[in-house]
Amino acid sequence: MQHIGYHRGGILVWAAMILLSIPAGAHCAAAKRATVSVTWSKVIGISPTTPTLQVVVNPMLRPGSPISRRAFQALDRLKANFVRFVPWLPYPQLAVAELKPPANGRTFWNFHLIDPMVRDFMRATAGHPVIMNFSTIPEWLYQTPKAVNWPKNPNQVFWGYEQGTLLRKHSVKKVAQYYAGLVSWYTRGGFRDEYGHWHSSPYHYHFGWWEVLNEVDFEHHTNVETYTRLYDAITSAVHKVSPQTKFVGLALAAPTNDLAWFKYFLNPRNHSPGTPLNMISYHFYAMPSAASKPSGWPKIFFSQARGFLNTVRKIQAVRQKLSPKTKTDIDEIGSILPYDTAPKLVRPIPNMYWNLSGAMYAYLFAHLARQGIQIAGESQLIGYPSQFPSVSMVNWTTGVPNARFRVLQLLRNNFGPGDKIIATPANAPGVFAQAFTTPAGIRKILLINKRNSTIVLNIPHAKGSVLQWVDQHTAQKPPAQRTLKHNQLRLGGLGVAVITLEAKHK
Repeated sequence: MQHIGYHRGGILVWAAMILLSIPAGAHCAAAKRATVSVTWSKVIGISPTTPTLQVVVNPMLRPGSPISRRAFQALDRLKANFVRFVPWLPYPQLAVAELKPPANGRTFWNFHLIDPMVRDFMRATAGHPVIMNFSTIPEWLYQTPKAVNWPKNPNQVFWGYEQGTLLRKHSVKKVAQYYAGLVSWYTRGGFRDEYGHWHSSPYHYHFGWWEVLNEVDFEHHTNVETYTRLYDAITSAVHKVSPQTKFVGLALAAPTNDLAWFKYFLNPRNHSPGTPLNMISYHFYAMPSAASKPSGWPKIFFSQARGFLNTVRKIQAVRQKLSPKTKTDIDEIGSILPYDTAPKLVRPIPNMYWNLSGAMYAYLFAHLARQGIQIAGESQLIGYPSQFPSVSMVNWTTGVPNARFRVLQLLRNNFGPGDKIIATPANAPGVFAQAFTTPAGIRKILLINKRNSTIVLNIPHAKGSVLQWVDQHTAQKPPAQRTLKHNQLRLGGLGVAVITLEAKHK
């Protein structure tokens, strides 16, 4: 099927490039004007933040998929650190390595559908730290009215695998043993099963980080006390087979302002002695209502983003008080449109949406850097009809990156931990600007147009500098680039740009 959100005519792109090559003053009549000023002498902080993404397992990642190869190539070329890999519950055979309980001296471990995607992911991220999260606990470890079955076709989406809210007796230890076996399979060349039998594998990967479960405030309706018990048991068991691995906890779907999960989990007194609290994680998605119109989405998205940043600030205060050495990974940042799990697209996704979602991610990245967040992970590499199509960072029919991916690429190529955060007064309505100085002393300005209309910006000393940008004309193409001939530039609606100032203005 054709992805309506990606259609572009060559004439449109060509016309846009001509427009951008003409001095801003010749086309300013209809566009609003504003000035972005930077106080380069005033450093307000040091960014610890890595821009990255998550890769969620689904059939489109499997070998033989029409887009998996191109999507993994895009991931490889991005060279991102801390990419999150998440096999999860809608595809039990692609996510759970032991679908049946051991019985009568026999176990049912099976990696043959899972391994190919892990191999492709590890190849695409070779040389970079990753965060692994096999998020789905085998259902036979939960109390359910009857055994949970799953489709024979591994590619068939199945939302009924997750059942039960209470673990069976003694299952906390069994959950920990399951994850220890899984990690050992990929890091130690195999593992011993419940009956002591050795299962050999060819893998000796290094898993620098392991995230313990996912969105436990939703999945199985787990409470914080139960999750903490699971976290302690899993981290202890995994450490025995992979001593170098560090851990990410919580992965909350909807952090709330009562902060109860954080107050409990971040208190070392609530954990077994010696349990590591290396990093916590939680998520954010902007979600417009079904009744809202695309013209109103920019206001909705950025308003919800500001509300989330207020929550982040409160969580940071709790973390600083209870466990100040614990880092933070906000590893699902994105947006979700209504009807995203319907079998087919209920409504066409407008082209502007991909840029809006990317612009919101860039806005959050800059603010999270200000708040001292270590990782900002965009969600997610591949989505498609029935599987959150509006969350995808690539075209689900071609595998070509879309504007959401290109914004991440722009950030990844320009910003990272160690950048000085520079005071950048906000005096341009509808535009967010944040200046950084890299560890090498290079001055850069991140510009985000939060409105779906063009604005003309005056940037002092910008003449001769390099401009890179992603907008609705560049679309799925790599970020465009040119040298500024003036101190003015036009920033298209929902565009994201980076100015690298010419050396003489350092």
